[in-house]
Amino acid sequence: MEKETIVQPDAKREEEEGQGQPQNPPPELRRRLVVSLYVGYFLARWSARTWEFSVALYMIYLWPNSLLLVALYSAIESGSIAIFGPIVGQWIEGMDYVKVLRLWLMFQNLSYTVAGGAVVKLLLVPDLKSHNIPLFAILIVLTIVAGAVGMLSTLGGTILIERDWAVVMSEGHPPAVLTRMNSIIRGIDLSSKLMSPVITGLIVSFVSLKASAMAFAGWAIVTAWVEYWLFISVYNGVPAIVSSNERRVLRSKTKKTVEATTDEPVSVSIVPGTEEASREDPPRSRNGMFKILDKVSKSSFVEAWRIYVNQEVVLPGVSLALLYFTVLSFGTLMTATLQWQGIPTYIIGIGRGISATVGLAATFLYPLMQSRISTLRTGLWSFWSQWSCLLICVASIWVNKGNIASYMLMAGVATSRLGLWMFDLAVIQQMQDLVSESDRCVVGGVQNSLQAGLDLMGNVLGIIVSNPKDFWILNIISFATVTLAGIIYTVHLYHLRHHIFHFEKIPLLNKFLLKLLPSRGTM
Repeated sequence: MEKETIVQPDAKREEEEGQGQPQNPPPELRRRLVVSLYVGYFLARWSARTWEFSVALYMIYLWPNSLLLVALYSAIESGSIAIFGPIVGQWIEGMDYVKVLRLWLMFQNLSYTVAGGAVVKLLLVPDLKSHNIPLFAILIVLTIVAGAVGMLSTLGGTILIERDWAVVMSEGHPPAVLTRMNSIIRGIDLSSKLMSPVITGLIVSFVSLKASAMAFAGWAIVTAWVEYWLFISVYNGVPAIVSSNERRVLRSKTKKTVEATTDEPVSVSIVPGTEEASREDPPRSRNGMFKILDKVSKSSFVEAWRIYVNQEVVLPGVSLALLYFTVLSFGTLMTATLQWQGIPTYIIGIGRGISATVGLAATFLYPLMQSRISTLRTGLWSFWSQWSCLLICVASIWVNKGNIASYMLMAGVATSRLGLWMFDLAVIQQMQDLVSESDRCVVGGVQNSLQAGLDLMGNVLGIIVSNPKDFWILNIISFATVTLAGIIYTVHLYHLRHHIFHFEKIPLLNKFLLKLLPSRGTM
């Protein structure tokens, strides 16, 4: 296939920020600092991935034979991110990096510690639900709220590292540097997704659920200080990050000054004889309803969405978000269903680990494909390869032989992760290339909010269809949504390139056509 490149809007960024690219090449990235970034990110993602897997096991244990509690937790978690995601992005954009680090790590680790402690209390008294319903309800609410706050804090850290620092650190370097950093960061996340369920599954299977909750809470306490030390060393050691922080602080101050100037009352001279008319017919903008609408339109939430919708990458972003409206992943609903079907916990953990391993392979394959067929087309090929693997999940609905259907479901999901994570990397890099520096965190916050909103819809669907026997319904709906996402991305690519495939660039097809066409000419 011919190479295609996405041109970065450098001139646009220079015009907006009043600064051109530095004339001298940027200093080489120090390996120690890059490794510190990766290690700190690994510790943070391990906590998030461990909780993501463990909470489904806790909830299905506390409320057996129903996905209700699992879906309720997931719905509240996704809802909080959907509502507050854009606002988090706005806060990060207007806040000093050091303050962001402190708030992120403090809230994330404190929340996970509280959630783990509440779970331990619930597990220590197995019959608490029947003997002390108020205390049981309080502990469940505490677990859900603390877990949601922890995941919301994790969102802030994800936006900071993936959408901002990775781009800033690679600026001025060859494009392959950013591609490699994206792949490694995604690889770290998937490694955590690979190992944490396996370890948690082994602890649960061979020790106890209580031991896993205690280990999780202890991990959150210990790693908070290590993570902060690693990230602050990166901040102090990379001049590009310090410069970016100075620019963001300046933008924030300028924005506040402009807003303060705009909000100042304007003196209006009154022409004699018009006072009465002014009293009788006040401007519509001063009416109560219009004031409310005006405030809503100027809110951080609406402003963030306005910025997002005006981006060139809105359709790829929507396609990626639609993939979250699914139960075809090793998420809480599918994990709880497999547990209900009698699949051992450690087998589920291993299955999730295999899934993450396949996804990890995407971080090695993506740079190779991206360098040869462009970011845009890598997204296309990776998406439809994912879709093809999910056909196995759909086929499992009609298999009624023991646990074969469950293993087919796990196999289909696991193999599809290669295409899924390559598509994820392709969309993220398109956003990094085409979104200006001043909008990166905002767009990242809205993108995560949109993904969480679709995830919330999936969990609400899980509440409606809460009987594990009816999981096949969720399977079909999820596959249909994935198909819609693929159509949207394909239409986006066709709109930009005016074609979908370069059939003439496929060597085997060329040879076949060369042999076929002369034979037709002799007829």
